[in-house]
Amino acid sequence: MSLETIRLSKTARDQLVWLKRHTGISHWNVLCRWALAVSLRDPSTPLVRDIVADSNVEMSWRTFAGEYGDIYLALIQQRCVTDGEEPTDKNVARTFLVHLHRGVGYLHGMRDMRSVSELVRLAAS
Repeated sequence: MSLETIRLSKTARDQLVWLKRHTGISHWNVLCRWALAVSLRDPSTPLVRDIVADSNVEMSWRTFAGEYGDIYLALIQQRCVTDGEEPTDKNVARTFLVHLHRGVGYLHGMRDMRSVSELVRLAAS
């Protein structure tokens, strides 16, 4: 498993389609950044440990992270350490994927979120 290419599950893809339609945010990578941040903010360990990346939604790490790639990578590595895992490439990639998917699920579950301002409000709370 690697962070070079990020592929999402069909469920996450469907949830992102809904989020794109309801928030007006048209780029997968922007929504995925929010999703990762929301999941990392939750101190609990994600219940799902294995993700079946079976959709046609795929992006490079560079597309996902943009100019903040080092920061996102450090956050994920720190989360590995916090969760008691060694921050190996494999563990970092798995941690990233489970947090990304959990975050997409969290955002999708917030049915009253209909705009970017709602995302900002969520981040500020």
